[in-house]
Amino acid sequence: MDKQQEFVLRTVEERDVRFIRLWFTDVLGTLKSVAIAPAELEAAFEEGIGFDGSAIEGMTRVSEDDMIVKPDPSTFQILPWRGGPQGTARMFCDILTPDGEPSLADPRHVMKSALARAKDRGFTFYVHPEIEFYLFEKQEDWSKAPTPIDDGGYFDHVPRSPGMDFRRATVNMLEQMGISVEYSHHEGGPGQNEIDLRYADALTIADNIMTFRTVVKEISLERGIHASFMPKPLADAPGSGMHTHLSLFEGDANAFYEAGQEFNMSLTARQFAAGILYHAAEISAITDQYVNSYKRLWGGNEAPSYICWGHNNRSALLRIPQYKPGKGNSARIEYRALDSVCNPYLAYSVLLAAGLDGIEQKMTLGEPTSDDVWELTDEERQAMGIQPLPESLDEAVKIMEKSDFVAGVLGEHVFDYFIRNKRREWQEYRSQVTPFELKKYLSKL
Repeated sequence: MDKQQEFVLRTVEERDVRFIRLWFTDVLGTLKSVAIAPAELEAAFEEGIGFDGSAIEGMTRVSEDDMIVKPDPSTFQILPWRGGPQGTARMFCDILTPDGEPSLADPRHVMKSALARAKDRGFTFYVHPEIEFYLFEKQEDWSKAPTPIDDGGYFDHVPRSPGMDFRRATVNMLEQMGISVEYSHHEGGPGQNEIDLRYADALTIADNIMTFRTVVKEISLERGIHASFMPKPLADAPGSGMHTHLSLFEGDANAFYEAGQEFNMSLTARQFAAGILYHAAEISAITDQYVNSYKRLWGGNEAPSYICWGHNNRSALLRIPQYKPGKGNSARIEYRALDSVCNPYLAYSVLLAAGLDGIEQKMTLGEPTSDDVWELTDEERQAMGIQPLPESLDEAVKIMEKSDFVAGVLGEHVFDYFIRNKRREWQEYRSQVTPFELKKYLSKL
């Protein structure tokens, strides 16, 4: 038994932890959980805990239903909202087959494989997400438009706002779990908030994002309000994204920084950015996986709709933030298309793989755009070589299903399941008769 496992066993005993929740996600990024008693923990470390994989979205076929969850002791944390005399802790898990091999359907395994490819090239992948979400008043009928808890705007200080108290409670709870927060503030939409997690390696951040969503939901339930990560819940307000800053390190050195170059971008950074732009359309179904996602991307309010990059240009898909003198290790690329509700394991995997492909293929980064891409005409964008992102989930899936690149990153099992699931979602969506259609046509036609 290794030292981390011993630490967990000792902490469980000393802190009188009565329940240990084993967490993992399905292919779509929905959190799954099974609780075990402390007496079962040592066996869980050694052998794992069996479960019916056929009951989990995309995990396995009915004929191959036996699967094993094996906890990762490095992710052990006490759940601060489950305190009292019977404490509860959680650990993220890896999914294994009965033979002890990594499950090809496990999103965490997909990410570990992508990170291993980066490590083989001498790189460590770091990310820093800015997570947006809305807070609404509780309501029974969710077919009606939701009511935001306030009417604040970007960076507004709203005295005694439930949102301000909510952010403070969320940050405190995350800090109790060892998850560092960099910023928190009111975002541009009414009732919209943003909390930014401090940068860390991509696997840690993916685990932290799943924890973050759970913390936000728990606090909202306690306070009688509704927290939503839906990409575009309000037609006339900004959508919720998860702009993410990306960087590669070689040991302690930031591989994206080179003094004296344009924007202090190294050749590695330029090739990495070129790879992401080259693959942007075919990874969109992963980074923006819902029908509603494309209403955010094409709804204005600084959402990225076109495949281009720029320096401090918030209309671009890729943005190179302003360099701060003396802080070369903070060099990074900001990718602005991610949804707050994407599967972070898969999304960061395809972004990393796209960037690495740019490095391996020695791709050339085109010229940056300083224009507001939304204000350009189609002809101007075409002349500049700026292509659009997919305009719908249907288009994104059609592009992805032809991509050998995405299939190679995700693996055949996850790739095939994801395509089938998203085709079904699109079919369900396009069969609906919406309130818009009834209002516009029913009385006239």
